[in-house]
Amino acid sequence: MKNIQAYIQEHKERFLNELTELLKIPSISADSAYKNDVLKTAEAVKTSLEKAGCDMVEICPTKGYPIVYGEKIFDDSLPTVLVYGHYDVQPADPLELWTSPPFEPVIKKTETHPHGAIYARGACDDKGQMYMHVKALEFMTKTNQLPCNVKFMVEGEEEVGSVNLSTFVKENREKLKNDVILISDTGMIANDIPSITTGLRGLSYVEVEVTGPNRDLHSGLYGGAVANPINVLTKMIASLHDENNHITIPGFYDKVENLSEAERAEMAKAPFNLDNYKKALDIDAVYGENGYTTNERNSIRPTLDVNGIWGGYTGEGAKTVIASKAFAKISMRLVPHQEWEEITELFTKHFESITPKGVKVKVKPHHGGQGYVTPIDNIGYQAASKAYEETFGKTPIPQRSGGSIPIVALFEQELKSKTILMGFGLDSDAIHSPNEHFGVFNYLKGIETIPYFYKYFVELSK
Repeated sequence: MKNIQAYIQEHKERFLNELTELLKIPSISADSAYKNDVLKTAEAVKTSLEKAGCDMVEICPTKGYPIVYGEKIFDDSLPTVLVYGHYDVQPADPLELWTSPPFEPVIKKTETHPHGAIYARGACDDKGQMYMHVKALEFMTKTNQLPCNVKFMVEGEEEVGSVNLSTFVKENREKLKNDVILISDTGMIANDIPSITTGLRGLSYVEVEVTGPNRDLHSGLYGGAVANPINVLTKMIASLHDENNHITIPGFYDKVENLSEAERAEMAKAPFNLDNYKKALDIDAVYGENGYTTNERNSIRPTLDVNGIWGGYTGEGAKTVIASKAFAKISMRLVPHQEWEEITELFTKHFESITPKGVKVKVKPHHGGQGYVTPIDNIGYQAASKAYEETFGKTPIPQRSGGSIPIVALFEQELKSKTILMGFGLDSDAIHSPNEHFGVFNYLKGIETIPYFYKYFVELSK
């Protein structure tokens, strides 16, 4: 790619300013109070794609938030790359833990990011990484170096389970037809150790409700005589793991893929410092399923975690009450071959079966998705590897991720094409947490690297 570094340097401030403006919009899909902001963000993405060189851009309505679709098609005989991203973001809570307001982006220099990092909700997940692709397209179109066709599909419901994306994909197979799908919603090991995500975990997300008496009760008059839903819920949740941190739901592990010792040995070659890991999280010990390393626990093994729990009085001061109800949100990260709907059913049956007398239990499934593994011998992965080699000067390490992008398996099922996960974030970027950020180096390096993927994918496709 001719003059790509010069182009990025010339337009660096504009690239950063444009991303900053996008990050200012609180496109929180989980909270209906931000509906207008989510829709405003979709319009902003549409405008950015038009300015970047797409010949056709449209906002496609769904039963929820719209999908922004754009394309630059100039030769049907050439390969087509479909870029997927999302413009919605996670809620910013707890706000008091942010060092700067979540929707007032600022650039701060840190030890990890000496060139600065953009602090804002959505900086890394996924506005910053999605916008790298927009700016990469701009470079290729403005300099007449786009080597193939490109399509964009940017949705507004990823953070709430991509509720309507499946229908859109199934109804638009011809429109979305492609030779490879490119996503940047993952990370890499370090700025000097590039890596490509080759595996994702699936997800089953549920909410549970435990109901005891028909109203809140005085804990003095009724305590000890009536089942306390909060006490009961905590005991039920605690029973979901045994003393080896193994999940106790019958049938949960039946379809879990057990990697060979050779595969685990390959995984162990990835640089990892346990002391640095604990220091970064300010913990004195790691935790998890016995018999597996930290990197195995958070990538190739399934998990069950409580994401939120509440009930009773949580305001200032004291209120001596036995709550009528208690609630929890629980997510299960799944590995390839585990069917998320089957796991949801297994969870529901088990949780209902361990309900003690005196309370009633209700399980409400929210959303889920399948795990995914990308083979490293296909031309998409090889093109990505060559692209990283070009800009980082190193061959990237294939790495399985503990995160979930449920729509990746859907894409392969419906569109019959492989997905390549070219992420440029770092584990320390605090996605879904207070003080989310994205390195300026990472943002610009993504813009530099992505065009090389196009170049090498076309060359390898011949």
